[in-house]
Amino acid sequence: MDDPLGVVLASPAERWQRCLVATNLNSTAAALLGLLHERPMTGGELVSAAKDRFGAFWSVTRSQVYRELPGLASAGYVRPGKLGPRAAQPYAITAAGKRAFRSWLAEPAGSDHARNPLILRLGFGAHHAPGQLKQLVEEARVQHQAALTSHRSRAADLKKASSDPFLVATAEFGVAYERALLRWLDSVPTG
Repeated sequence: MDDPLGVVLASPAERWQRCLVATNLNSTAAALLGLLHERPMTGGELVSAAKDRFGAFWSVTRSQVYRELPGLASAGYVRPGKLGPRAAQPYAITAAGKRAFRSWLAEPAGSDHARNPLILRLGFGAHHAPGQLKQLVEEARVQHQAALTSHRSRAADLKKASSDPFLVATAEFGVAYERALLRWLDSVPTG
């Protein structure tokens, strides 16, 4: 039987670790656990793997990865490996990490939090200098047309490789997103 007085008297960190459940996993921590299912990876490899898997639609920075890994290790969700060249340290997911990840997957996804700098600038459209909105929209059109081409190519490559159907679905999301954004740009007032 648990010692309720011990739980009350424990430090906040000890209480957090004793009561840690998947609902305490933030999306960055969960993504790292998911990526580590493939193989042990260093922080830099995790950043690259996230970029390969999710593209521009869900990214992690090196600072986010290196901030999360020690917490995941102290919670027993990952195990650090031996230091390699240039102090690169691989991490492997543990059985507890796999359980926490599966629990996180079973939770509701939550709301989407898009942060688009183009939308931010267009929201202040009345404050732009003459011609500035048209230039902004045209630059966005060029950028998103290039992104559409890239997403189409990636989706086609993944389909040819008989890749993971869920990975293909994430690539197809990129295609659908860019198509929708380009159609929307056609409706934006620029004058």
